[in-house]
Amino acid sequence: MAGISAITVQREIILEAVRSTTQGEWKVLVLDDGSKRLVDGVVGEDDILEANVTRAPYGIAFPRPKTNSRADVERIEDKRPMNPEMDVVYLLSPQPYIMDCLMADFERRRYRKSHLIWTSVLPSELRAKLDQSALAREQIVRIRALNIDFFPRESHLITFRDPWSFPTLFHPACNQLVQTHVEDLAKKIVSVCVSLGEYPSIRYYRPLNPEHEAGVPCSYLAGFVQQELDQYAKMHDDFPPVSTRPRGALIITDRSMDLFAPLVHEFTYQAMVHDLLPVIEGDRIFYKISAKSDDASDGGKDAEISEKDNIWVANRHLHMKDLIDKLVSDFENFREKNPQFAECSDEPSSLNNIKDMLAGLPQFQEGKEAYSLHLGMAQEAVNVFTKRRLPDIASVEQSLATGLDEDNKKPKNLADQVVRLLDDDAITFPDRLRLIIEYLLYRDGLLASDIKKLLAHAQLSVQDGEVIHNLDLLGAHVVRKLKDARPVAQPFFARKQPPPPIDEEGSLSRFEPTLKAVLEELIRGNLDQIRFPFTKPLLDAAEGLMGQENVSQASLRSAKPTWARTRSSAAGSKQRIIVFMAGGATYSESRACYEVSDSSSKDVFLTTSHMLTPSLFLRQVGDLSVDKRRLNLPVDKPKPKAPAHLFEKDPPPPPAHAAPPSQQPPVAGMANVNLNSNGIAAGKSTNGSSRNPPLSTNSKAAKKDKEKDSEKKKKLHFFGSKK
Repeated sequence: MAGISAITVQREIILEAVRSTTQGEWKVLVLDDGSKRLVDGVVGEDDILEANVTRAPYGIAFPRPKTNSRADVERIEDKRPMNPEMDVVYLLSPQPYIMDCLMADFERRRYRKSHLIWTSVLPSELRAKLDQSALAREQIVRIRALNIDFFPRESHLITFRDPWSFPTLFHPACNQLVQTHVEDLAKKIVSVCVSLGEYPSIRYYRPLNPEHEAGVPCSYLAGFVQQELDQYAKMHDDFPPVSTRPRGALIITDRSMDLFAPLVHEFTYQAMVHDLLPVIEGDRIFYKISAKSDDASDGGKDAEISEKDNIWVANRHLHMKDLIDKLVSDFENFREKNPQFAECSDEPSSLNNIKDMLAGLPQFQEGKEAYSLHLGMAQEAVNVFTKRRLPDIASVEQSLATGLDEDNKKPKNLADQVVRLLDDDAITFPDRLRLIIEYLLYRDGLLASDIKKLLAHAQLSVQDGEVIHNLDLLGAHVVRKLKDARPVAQPFFARKQPPPPIDEEGSLSRFEPTLKAVLEELIRGNLDQIRFPFTKPLLDAAEGLMGQENVSQASLRSAKPTWARTRSSAAGSKQRIIVFMAGGATYSESRACYEVSDSSSKDVFLTTSHMLTPSLFLRQVGDLSVDKRRLNLPVDKPKPKAPAHLFEKDPPPPPAHAAPPSQQPPVAGMANVNLNSNGIAAGKSTNGSSRNPPLSTNSKAAKKDKEKDSEKKKKLHFFGSKK
């Protein structure tokens, strides 16, 4: 999709900050663990080198390195050489232990002058520590704070890489941590808004008659975000930047708004890969290729899946039924554009042909491997789809999630269909648990005895039962009484009558996450202001009713960040909608945001603490009833400290001309040997002064000195003969 990319925005902010600091002069760049993760995610190695960053050991200013090694950037936690002849650019996270590392550098005067760039606003207590240090004031040239404390995963998908956010928000024993965590989330959301140049109107999800504490964080979070944004605008005259773009919108919601989305099987490429295949998720994403696969080298290997993979980016939201045909067609087109590599028994007719083949080989090989990887991944996903009887499961769960059958009518006999699937040995235990939860959500709660029967019928464990009962912490009605007068919960939005599916595969993908309907209603100006109120109702409600199409965020402030001036006018004219999903978002919701962006000519950015797969969601819900100490939350771990080696003194340097004793004549000892009858050592006077007189032109003095030199040589010969 066309439009602005969050990856590009963050990259340009970082590089502009480094370039404006180096100003064409070579400087050392020092990062910490946190800032290095931010930089590595969006900035290439060549980009760093082009910004006049180098590591010049011991103060020697080398010319621009020709290597692409990451060794050109230092980590503040590591042992580093003293470099007092070079200036340094620090790009650091505003953490107390990082401040301690920085102060240790100032104490030792490790670099000449220091330029400080913080990834986000420096807390007042840390800023006071800098201000009160005379050494820091002496060495610091400039301090600035960026707003880049987030991780763009895709062009329109941003995460905070914080899976611990889910238990912090929803675990009953973490209530005392919620306020601090919400404040931290608010600062990161503001970083996203500022980086995108948006001062948006804010709306948040408010459940109707909430019976759980999960309905509270959205209102708190929205209030903190509004407060932080207002404060930032007050302190920065250049925010928001002047633009003809309609004012943006920020929607704050949480996982409790849609519990079906993390459970329903999604059959688009990206969602299937993360749900069904062995994917390793961390700072980077890898697909584990089986050692038995045709694509595997010795013992198998990991293939990275990233935004640099054009095939992945172009096809990740395609339905699986369309994906394989498109991959095969695209690969054939690729081969046709590279005829020099077509399989042929004829030998090359000339050396020029051989030269052309060798010149194009790396590019061809890379393209061939990319297509081979995705054809293999797609085929493996289809194999799992068939083996685990997912078509049969999807047929039932689509009716449970939408409340309609394939003919858009109220489904019948769903309980019998669920029980038959639970009896099927081909259905895995995690899929059985997902089916039971979906049935419970469809019924808006079940009798406690019925839940026990379903668990026993599915042969699920006690821990699986905990997962089901913990759903009430997210607002689900789990247990109903025998004579429960509570009405069945109504759908979030009135169900639309979709056109009948044209094929069987299409009937297995009728469910759409609630977030898609929220975005569509927002764009039309019809989003319910009771369920999604504004943080500033009197000021922003009119914009919501107009669909925000005619409201510009242009202001009298003329300053404009460098990164904003470099974008094309076409990309910059789209209205931007930022969605924050507290507690984790799904790949179906990410796909929905891209689809709304394309259909409405908007730029919709999904922001969340972390991405959820069905297995991760079930595991995190199950953990809501375990002892808090077993959650291993970062807040419960010992606070990181600056490494001790940063405070160690360097060993004294060796003597400039020292030599091993066995190789050096004992000249100093000879000078002190007493060979005179009056007891005065040779070469010394009684008061310890030097025996050498001042330089004179007198010939007698010169002659006398010559005789003394001759006498000294004799003494040396004599002393040496006694060895």
